[in-house]
Amino acid sequence: MTTLTSLIGTPVTDGQGNLRGRVADLAVGTGEEAGRVMGLILKGRGGRSLVSATEVRQTPSGALELRPEASPRVLAGDENYILLRYDLLDQQIIDVHGRKVVRVNDVDLQWFSPESGGSVPHGQSVASVTDSGSWDLRVREVEVGMRGAIRRLFQSIMPRTTIDSLARRFSARVIPWDFVDMIEVDPARRVKLKIEHERLAQLHPSDIADILEDLAPAEREAILTTLDEEVAAEALEEVDPKLQVSMVESLDSETAAAIVEEMDPSAAADLLAELPEARSEAILEEMNPEERQEVEELLEFRENSAAGRMTTEYVSVPATASVADAIRALRDFDGYVETITEVYLVDEEEILKGVVPLARILLAVPETRLEVLTELHYHACAADAHENKVAELFDRYNLRALPVIDAKGRLVGAVEADHVIAFLRADGR
Repeated sequence: MTTLTSLIGTPVTDGQGNLRGRVADLAVGTGEEAGRVMGLILKGRGGRSLVSATEVRQTPSGALELRPEASPRVLAGDENYILLRYDLLDQQIIDVHGRKVVRVNDVDLQWFSPESGGSVPHGQSVASVTDSGSWDLRVREVEVGMRGAIRRLFQSIMPRTTIDSLARRFSARVIPWDFVDMIEVDPARRVKLKIEHERLAQLHPSDIADILEDLAPAEREAILTTLDEEVAAEALEEVDPKLQVSMVESLDSETAAAIVEEMDPSAAADLLAELPEARSEAILEEMNPEERQEVEELLEFRENSAAGRMTTEYVSVPATASVADAIRALRDFDGYVETITEVYLVDEEEILKGVVPLARILLAVPETRLEVLTELHYHACAADAHENKVAELFDRYNLRALPVIDAKGRLVGAVEADHVIAFLRADGR
């Protein structure tokens, strides 16, 4: 196995022993070529050039020699390559398997045979295999522990054999290349390198939130603006409220609006209420009319009231509806269906008439009338009820959700259990 730090600064000669330059960096492909070292960047008297890894062999002395067919080309600077030294070494990356942010100390590389697909056999030197045939160089893993740090810190200070001997005293802490998500703050370069954070987007929103909280402001913005708006919204809801404000203020109004309108209306209203009025208005102006109206209605309520904590995304059907009607309404629901735990029955004037747990609907036959499945004693609270009263009801009756009604008994929203947990955590309770 070869490491990035062992290659950096290595002299590269031609077949006659003439120095052509030293390794300054390694260019790695993206997309279909992800992980493949597309070339070694050489720094010589004539500037920087790129030579394919297949056109280089390693000599027994550890130096690199160009094969006879090698044809280094001038590095234009507009290539779509990840530069291992520039982009990764001593930089933070996201370990999507470990769900955390780590710093890269070194990069482990492996020689592969394009013909057989095999790597350098254990116990055989790189020089002995690269001397015959064409060999590809690929990124195997990144090192985030002390072993890699030792190599990087003592590079060019101590002999390579001494550094390797010292590094071997420490156990390896590595992340396979498939689990590495690189962070690029430059939007143009992010597009060019096709950094889309698809693997990060598959994590649970709370894990993404933890990762965002560990990043610097510019890195947070880079991640948020790259993720799908719905994923970004779910993650933002899990972020500490104070940090939420900071993150949204760093975005332009159009981008912020695209994320905020994907949030739960209650969470969106809470967030916008903490922003300066002018900034909040600018974001609302960029939102779609339907989502904007929902959020604006919630902003009119006191934050510490039931209405200020509720969501307007719930499922209600006529009091005369059947199980089949409820299932149809659930299928047509545009909000977060995962948060729905009950269906509300209302009359023609939207007055709450009953609450049906979702489990009862799933177990009943389609023709069953919902009114026979309603909770015998269901609970609701007034829109102006204090949040402490809401928390008390959740605690006393072990509720999963609580419908909110206005002075005329009309259903206006619902408080979900995670809303209660959120404001209790924010208050330090």
